Amino acid sequence: MAEARPSSGVRPPSAAPPLNPVLLNQYRVTKTIGDGTYGVVMRAQNTQTNDVVAIKRMKRKFYSWQECMELREIKSLRKLSHPNIVKLREVIRENDELFFIFEYCETTVYSQMKDLSNAGKQFQEDKIRSIIYQVLAGLAHMHRHGFFHRDLKPENLLVSGDTVKVADFGLAREIRSRPPYTEYVSTRWYRAPEILLHSVHYNSPIDLWATGVIMAELYLLRPLFPGTSENDQIFKICSVMGTPTQQTWNDSTKLAANMNFKFPQFSATPLASLITNCSPDGLQMMTDLMRYEPSKRPRADEAMTYPYFQTGSGLPSPIDGSDPRSFRDRGADKPPRTVRQQTPPDSVDQLLAEAQAVMASTEFDNVGDDFKS
Repeated sequence: MAEARPSSGVRPPSAAPPLNPVLLNQYRVTKTIGDGTYGVVMRAQNTQTNDVVAIKRMKRKFYSWQECMELREIKSLRKLSHPNIVKLREVIRENDELFFIFEYCETTVYSQMKDLSNAGKQFQEDKIRSIIYQVLAGLAHMHRHGFFHRDLKPENLLVSGDTVKVADFGLAREIRSRPPYTEYVSTRWYRAPEILLHSVHYNSPIDLWATGVIMAELYLLRPLFPGTSENDQIFKICSVMGTPTQQTWNDSTKLAANMNFKFPQFSATPLASLITNCSPDGLQMMTDLMRYEPSKRPRADEAMTYPYFQTGSGLPSPIDGSDPRSFRDRGADKPPRTVRQQTPPDSVDQLLAEAQAVMASTEFDNVGDDFKS
């Protein structure tokens, strides 16, 4: 994993910034674990319960509770509660500052890959199978509830014990929302081809492409497509997957023409020759996840039924109906948390209404990158 990863806007951890007095009464900060573009994340301990949490302090000011509720990540994650999606326990607005109180996760999938690579070791396939199954379970829940992530990467997959949790929903969008979407989404190495060719009509299949690329990286312990620019990214994809044609991707010619771009000419390289430690079932699933045609990629719930997951051991038991073999959706494993505003609320009725709404949901902010230590 010697390649320099694309910049994520995350700075090295520094001394923990001082908390507001009200927060100091409840939490004791032990260290800063991330300093990102939008906020600083601190590891802290609840002085009343001794629970370890992650506190994200947003850098911009929020002058009303309504302004807080307009945050894209809050809008999307209010409706999501799942064991494979990181939980936001509380939102606090204090003196125009906004704080997110998260469950604490010890590490990330990226950190685990880096540690193995440095030790000259590899993941066992059962471990990779478990990681990808949990990512797909989180995506299946997310997509079923009308949202897609847009920024999946190993840094945004938090790990707590054996549980993997999708994090960083700062770029999440509603599946039914109208394009055009933001042109720049996701870290370059995990961008789907339709994004690289500036399509404005992409949707949830981009998350499945990213999952396939991450899956390959778990076997290789290095990026599959480490492009240094958008053009180089397309070049590296074509060098492995072959040059797209009208048959393999209907919109490829039109999108390329709109950019005055010509695809490099390659024949497909069998993944088996690049990823020699992967089972045939795993290679087939990766191939399907990374199909050029977005509509031909399996949905997350469809991918969970692949033969790849029918062998081996170590798959977690689904508890909320994400497993497509279960027809019962029993909801979240824990009830959602509350929302607090320490300054006088704009309206007591409004605050109560927001709290009641959150009682049927949970929330999250974009902290995945910031959890890197």
